[in-house]
Amino acid sequence: MGHSHKYRSDHKDRNLLISILLNSIITLAQIIGGFLSGSLALLSDALHNLTDVISLVISYIASGFSKKKATLSKTFGYKRAEIIAAFINASSLIVIAIYLMFEAVKRFFEPQNINPDLVVWLSILGIVFNGLSVFLLKNDSNHNMNIRSAYLHLLTDMLASFAVLIGGLLMQFYQIFWVDAVLTIAIALYLIVVGYNLLKDSFHILMLFTPKDIRIQDIVDEVNKLEQINNIHHIHVWQLNETEIHLEAHIDFNVDLKFSEFNTVLKTLETTLFQKFNINHFNIQPEFGTSDPKTIIIQD
Repeated sequence: MGHSHKYRSDHKDRNLLISILLNSIITLAQIIGGFLSGSLALLSDALHNLTDVISLVISYIASGFSKKKATLSKTFGYKRAEIIAAFINASSLIVIAIYLMFEAVKRFFEPQNINPDLVVWLSILGIVFNGLSVFLLKNDSNHNMNIRSAYLHLLTDMLASFAVLIGGLLMQFYQIFWVDAVLTIAIALYLIVVGYNLLKDSFHILMLFTPKDIRIQDIVDEVNKLEQINNIHHIHVWQLNETEIHLEAHIDFNVDLKFSEFNTVLKTLETTLFQKFNINHFNIQPEFGTSDPKTIIIQD
């Protein structure tokens, strides 16, 4: 199992490095081409590609940090590094989208001549290179929020390159130059949508909110089924990262259990919490005859 995880991690990092190289080439080519052609859509695509490179570098660094072992001063290690990277990358998607919309509106009032030939060829380059990067990161994006943030940057940019290509063809054959600004706004709106969803998910984890697919009341109902237990209270459930869900709680017992009996109850709880709620780490404070508040949620 350890070898499998190491292979996946090394494979993921290698694909990130390849994607960084590919997108650096695209960015440089499109910045030069955007200035030469006068295309705002192409420059916006290049700017987004630049954020892709930055996001990929952030993801690569975060992936490296997440492998560091825990220490006495960092008892969780850097397990949240990739969640922070996802939050940063999602934020950058939204910021750059707002900037692109502002520039597109300005272009409506200040139209410029555009060389459609460069727009077409460089958008094709963007489609090919971004498409390859999307292919490389797709599998890992399904189970890693950090990689998903980088993947979304690349996917939206590939779609943006398609939009720029369509705009370039319309400018080349029909001289419809205003489409450049329209496509820029469309790209920006799409970036805001995907960026917001990822920002919300990463923020949810960073704020230690209860995972969206877990209902606290369901946990209470399951735990209270055990005959030795009066109730479970003072509950906290949070996600450390994308693979670890933690729970801590107080359990009020109706009998004065021996340690060996308590361990048996813990084993039952461990199985129940993992199988029904995917909780893989929990910390229980046992109580018997105490007078502390027994409400499910208590503000510490």
